[in-house]
Amino acid sequence: PRSTLVPDTTLFRSVLNGPFDLVGDGPAKRHLQTGEVVADAFRKEGLSWPEPVEIPEFDEFQAFELMRAALPGLLERDPAVRELEMNFRTHTDAREKARAFEKLFQRVTRLWVAGELKTEGVEPWEEFCARVVRGLEQVRELAGRKANVVVFTSGGPISAAAGTALGLTPVKTLELSWVSRNSSYSEFLFSDGRFSLSSFNVHPHITEAHLLTYR
Repeated sequence: PRSTLVPDTTLFRSVLNGPFDLVGDGPAKRHLQTGEVVADAFRKEGLSWPEPVEIPEFDEFQAFELMRAALPGLLERDPAVRELEMNFRTHTDAREKARAFEKLFQRVTRLWVAGELKTEGVEPWEEFCARVVRGLEQVRELAGRKANVVVFTSGGPISAAAGTALGLTPVKTLELSWVSRNSSYSEFLFSDGRFSLSSFNVHPHITEAHLLTYR
């Protein structure tokens, strides 16, 4: 799960394959809050919930730092970025402004992931993905064989994990993060040397359309 809290905790509990042998949290406040909501749903059903383990490797990539570092230079040399940034600044409708920012963000991050954009002080995409893989290895070591694990993190790490499982290119891995819904969940299988994706971006616990958000 990622980002926002869950509206129907009982339904959410029922669709997850618990109970769990290991609970992991990324370091962000939203990771911890989502985990607390799900933990409460499990406990209300009389199910056990292990003490969570914080796993810093599942932190999100540095999106805000990237935009601050990259945007000034791109505005000078990239006409497409200038147009997208102008659309974002001039929109007064909140929904249209959000859509304009999303297009700007996608343009900048795609350039960054494709290696066409270098930014000082920002963790490179390839290092971010390698960090997530280290987190997955840590989960495997902590959980052991035949363990059932849940980790609360964000869209970027979920997409990096899916990209690793599917052998996707860096840009295709990034694009997965753009379609990941808030508080959706994805399922992965560990078996010996294999790491496989079982499901992605699942959200049957979100029963009201206006709660299906991306950021």
